[in-house]
Amino acid sequence: MRKILTSIVITAATMTAVSCASHYEVANISRSRILVDNRYDKNKDAEAEKFIAPFKAKVDSIMSPVVGQTARYLDKYQPESPLSNLMADILMWGAKSFNEKPDFAVYNVGGIRASLAKGDVTYGDILDVAPFENKIYFCTLTGDKVTELFRQMADYGGQGVSHGVEAVMDKDNKLVSLKINGSEIDPNKEYRIATLDYVVEGNDRMTAFKSKTKVNGPKGTENNVRFIIISYFKEMTAQGKVVDSKVENRFVRTK
Repeated sequence: MRKILTSIVITAATMTAVSCASHYEVANISRSRILVDNRYDKNKDAEAEKFIAPFKAKVDSIMSPVVGQTARYLDKYQPESPLSNLMADILMWGAKSFNEKPDFAVYNVGGIRASLAKGDVTYGDILDVAPFENKIYFCTLTGDKVTELFRQMADYGGQGVSHGVEAVMDKDNKLVSLKINGSEIDPNKEYRIATLDYVVEGNDRMTAFKSKTKVNGPKGTENNVRFIIISYFKEMTAQGKVVDSKVENRFVRTK
């Protein structure tokens, strides 16, 4: 028994010495988004297909219905992207159902969890983009707090904002200028904002929202942001429109 213990101690000491002698440092970190679509269906795994067969029909009946179409591949990135622009614009579009007329909308880029491929968009695709049970919320901030909010968004690297916003930040992510619907910010004016329940609580470093007033958090399932996105796509389809979105200098970083 003593020999065994001695052997264990020697082995442990040797491993410790080796691990201490080896010195590793992280040289670089990189990441990318991988779009998972039907390109991976070309070489199917027969065994995997057999395993999922009993569940596929039920899942497909829920996830496969097409709700609309996109004109191009829509991705999210900072400081501004086609998809983050679209999500903020959809909040503005959805506001009318709650008798709200916001001056602008904010959609946090961290809440956008997938991209949209060009072509048909299914319920499942929308679920991938907006998997959380986020609700649409409306609130009011004074102009000085709006400026503070955009300083925080710039410091974060940019967030999704609606059409009509013109925010400029420098290479160090410091806010340089800001206009809403063509006008400079009046520090004493009240601005109505559409956003998400998660954001309105001051998350993702947007603590200016903690000074919010006149909060309106609609009740019921229709206030779920995912359903609002689906309704938007369905309405565009009913109008014979393909959904599109582009970068248009809503959030700009100077060189």
